[in-house]
Amino acid sequence: MIGNLTEEQIKEVLKNNILGRIGCHDRNRTYVVPISYVYDEKFIIAHSVEGMKIKIMRENPNVCFEVDEMISYTNWKSVIAWGYFQELTDERERYYAMKLFIDRFLHIKLSQTATLVKTPEKGINEYLQATKKPIFYRIVINEFTGKFEKE
Repeated sequence: MIGNLTEEQIKEVLKNNILGRIGCHDRNRTYVVPISYVYDEKFIIAHSVEGMKIKIMRENPNVCFEVDEMISYTNWKSVIAWGYFQELTDERERYYAMKLFIDRFLHIKLSQTATLVKTPEKGINEYLQATKKPIFYRIVINEFTGKFEKE
């Protein structure tokens, strides 16, 4: 059976997963890349270093986000969210975002692109003062939809 996810089920998929894909668009092309993220019941929060994705989203903040939960080819859930990129520049918001990431990812083995630039050894405050700061951002969700299939 194929069907639509309820709003509650969509939020559950977003909350239970940590890897999604963000799509952003400049004047000439669409760029889709995987990102690690945390969903805090309100925003999709992510981080990155300076690069193409951040450059494009600063110029055009409209984004699309997608996450899948695959058990098998006949048992899956998929969520798509539309919204806009909002860079977190306030130190309190950055601290909150970093704390969410540390709490969520502390015991998970991650790839180099999913981890923060440098693991905080002295604490979060010292890390935020580091020279090469990660860019924390959130996706403010305007709309979402979800589908599922279950045998």
